[in-house]
Amino acid sequence: MFENLIGGTWRGGAEAGENINPSDISDVIGQFSRANTSDVDEAIAAAHSAMPSWSLSTISQRHALLQKVAQALNAQLDELGRELAREQGKTLAEGKGEVLRAAQVFDFYANECLRLEGIKIASLREGVDVEVTREPVGVVGIITPWNYPIAIPAWKIAPALCYGNTVVFKPADLVPHSAYALAKIIDAAGFPDGVFNLAMGRGSVVGEAMLKSPLVSAVTFTGSVATGRHVALSAISANPMKKVQLELGGKNPLVVLDDADLDIAIDIAVNGAYYGTGQRCTASSRLIVTEGIHDRFVAAMTERIAALKVGHALDPQTQIGPVVDKNQLDQDLSYIDIGQKEGATLAIGGNRLNGETEGFYMAPALFTEANNEMRIAREEIFGPVAAVIRVKDYEEALEVANDTEFGLSSGICTTSLKYASHFKRASTAGMAMVNLPTAGVDYHVPFGGRKNSSYGSREQGRAAVEFYTSTKTAYTKP
Repeated sequence: MFENLIGGTWRGGAEAGENINPSDISDVIGQFSRANTSDVDEAIAAAHSAMPSWSLSTISQRHALLQKVAQALNAQLDELGRELAREQGKTLAEGKGEVLRAAQVFDFYANECLRLEGIKIASLREGVDVEVTREPVGVVGIITPWNYPIAIPAWKIAPALCYGNTVVFKPADLVPHSAYALAKIIDAAGFPDGVFNLAMGRGSVVGEAMLKSPLVSAVTFTGSVATGRHVALSAISANPMKKVQLELGGKNPLVVLDDADLDIAIDIAVNGAYYGTGQRCTASSRLIVTEGIHDRFVAAMTERIAALKVGHALDPQTQIGPVVDKNQLDQDLSYIDIGQKEGATLAIGGNRLNGETEGFYMAPALFTEANNEMRIAREEIFGPVAAVIRVKDYEEALEVANDTEFGLSSGICTTSLKYASHFKRASTAGMAMVNLPTAGVDYHVPFGGRKNSSYGSREQGRAAVEFYTSTKTAYTKP
């Protein structure tokens, strides 16, 4: 039984959930304790009790502990990457890459501990000193999704601890093992009891208890738009002063202009649309292609997709792993039907596949003759499905790209400096990529979107200080 960490003690619960390998549903990874409301309340109380001393801990203490986590992640990279791929279904290479990213994030924030700074400003009044500093917000509730089961927890937990907050962490119930492994590493690093707590289980239980608790000062969530709205409304209803940060969905456009290098554009489109089995909020699900290159692009994409190897996540030859579970697979397949009924042409893929083991395998799908009014072009599918939208020119491409309720990431393939420069300014997404996949970001710079994709301050890099701290202005008259 895999247990929860509450107030420095590992302990089980009255209920447990089974964790299944999506590449081979006969492979049961383990039974994971599910916290109940009482467990969560105890975890929050422990975090609240630990907050006064931890908030005053030295920067050298925090630096050393976060460095230990980074070093342990690096030391266990192969093992953790394999288990992540086994649990979530992304390829072995992607699993290891995600663990590496988590290590890099903890290393970055370990060093941010040593760069904590404030400013001293001249007062309007003679003989008065003014200092502006940042202080931790308090107990932070962290709720993470299943698509990045160790990297997203890392980029929420590391800054929370770096800036002197205490944490109650609820991972996705679908993929608890990677989160559990990260929690074991954090616990082994030597953080004081109660500073970090793991409460696995259902969102309707664990998440709701966090949102309603008056002792939780801030909640950071990554997941669907619908759930994100519920998180914000519930948290603010319970405590209008509670800070809320949301990272939600995307329906990200990749514009391909007539002057693009076709080979580069195909590499970018395949990477952005299908790697990670398309289960990335930054995936390129709308391929907006100008008419001069459209037919060549579709032909080359179809050929490349046909050559992709779909298979068991732990097979080193696999390029596209399984969908994470049956519910997600059913949703993906339902959108194949929706797209065809709407009048789009299914150029390739979209069918369930049989592997050497029984799993949730799906052939990567490409729709053509789509338009921006179709559901497959407006709703986040979150699977290996992309739609090509033919447009006349750059101006129409930009209009279509921005015509969405989302605004997370966007991309353009072009050799024109004029169009590249204009697109970076005119795109209504929070991140814009030129001749790069829409999915794939650095950990030391801000991450986040606009419109329905994000709410609150940015994640990652030095921008994280905005959410995990509050500003204090102090006046002194010597």
